[in-house]
Amino acid sequence: MTDFQSSPPRIAPWDRFVRQVPAWYTDAKLGIFVHWGAYSVPAWAEPVGQLGEVDEAAWFRHCAYAEWYGNTIRLDGSPAQRHHRETYRGAPYDDFLDMWQAQAFDAEEMVGLFRRAGARYVIPTTKHHDGIALWDAPGTGTRNTVRRGPKRDLVAEFERAARKAGMRFGVYYSGGLDWHVSDFPPHDTQRSVFEDRPNDATYAAYAYRHVRDLVDRYRPDLLWNDIDWPDAGKHDGPDGLAGLFSHYYERVPEGVVNDRWGETHWDFRTSEYQSGTENESAGVWENTRGIGLSFGYNQAEDATVSLDGPGLIRHLLDTVSRGGNLLINVGPDAAGRVPELQRRTLEYLADWMDTGAPAVFGTTPLGQDLARPGDDPWVRWTRAGHLAHAVIDARGTVAIGADVDAFDLSSARLSDGTPVEVAAVAGRLEVRLPEPTAVGPAVVELRLRDAR
Repeated sequence: MTDFQSSPPRIAPWDRFVRQVPAWYTDAKLGIFVHWGAYSVPAWAEPVGQLGEVDEAAWFRHCAYAEWYGNTIRLDGSPAQRHHRETYRGAPYDDFLDMWQAQAFDAEEMVGLFRRAGARYVIPTTKHHDGIALWDAPGTGTRNTVRRGPKRDLVAEFERAARKAGMRFGVYYSGGLDWHVSDFPPHDTQRSVFEDRPNDATYAAYAYRHVRDLVDRYRPDLLWNDIDWPDAGKHDGPDGLAGLFSHYYERVPEGVVNDRWGETHWDFRTSEYQSGTENESAGVWENTRGIGLSFGYNQAEDATVSLDGPGLIRHLLDTVSRGGNLLINVGPDAAGRVPELQRRTLEYLADWMDTGAPAVFGTTPLGQDLARPGDDPWVRWTRAGHLAHAVIDARGTVAIGADVDAFDLSSARLSDGTPVEVAAVAGRLEVRLPEPTAVGPAVVELRLRDAR
């Protein structure tokens, strides 16, 4: 059951939307974010570190997010501004829209990779902070991918491919920021992001029409907004956010929305890299991050700042074992290809899912009164009914912390059915792992003696 007590209470008119979060979302565990836009042409940012670990005073001027290129190049003296002048002679940002051709993009092939990796939902960007729409959005004129650049409805292509693959489909929309329709100075602090954003009624109606159009055209299973919602639109009247939520739930009764609409309504909370981790104590939550340090493709990243296959599996299981979903991001290049470094990581995850999936999907956390996570050896626990899963990234014989009386030790086996020797030694479980026959951490299943 969803624990609404762990989230701040909602007030009218938002309280009427509080409900049980659909099981498909809480069972899904893994989604794929896709950040793809005109920023994928320059594809450049400084790989300085994870959001939440870099000092705010340095973050915006040395932003690790390639999708923020349009902001970072406006900050005088920033390395991105120097790069832009040296590489593109300071060309207008919109030149990248025309340079973005998406000539190698095959939505079915890309989504097929996501499905093999175990993802149950996919969320492409439909409009990022640069204001460029990936569909023929109302009011955007020619500043969208149907009229310029790729000259394709990229949102529709993702939607059709996701549905064909049996996946849920969601949309990301930047409701809080739009650098094209607003005339604000570049953001150089977190304060400036939330205070210097378009909050007027005209922009609120513009964003409302966009999201309503996305709902009516594509029936997305998830609405993933970013950077708040314009204040002038937070009402229950015409073009208001409350009406938008009502319309969405009428059209998509099992749809879910995230928590980045201001303090209004949400179905699940979010954290991003190491930022917002306090939201990970909510009843339903989702962590999002890139395989590297950026969401948009960044040519300056390499393997030293990216998750490899084992690293992604550990991050996924750490998230799931604590009750969250993981929304891992892929940033295609301008042609529409998944970069090789990211592809290798996803292919590794796909191979591990052949045997590891039972420890992920449809599971809940196993209480620490029964078993404890550890980093030496690395182990995380999940449960499905009376079955506990110990995901162990080690080899040979290992000792892990657990209530030894809680488990039927004779039931221990790998997820492929191979028996595993487990004994109670000095108040711990001593597990003798067989030689690995698959990549990644071993998944040991043990039957719980009761329903605690």
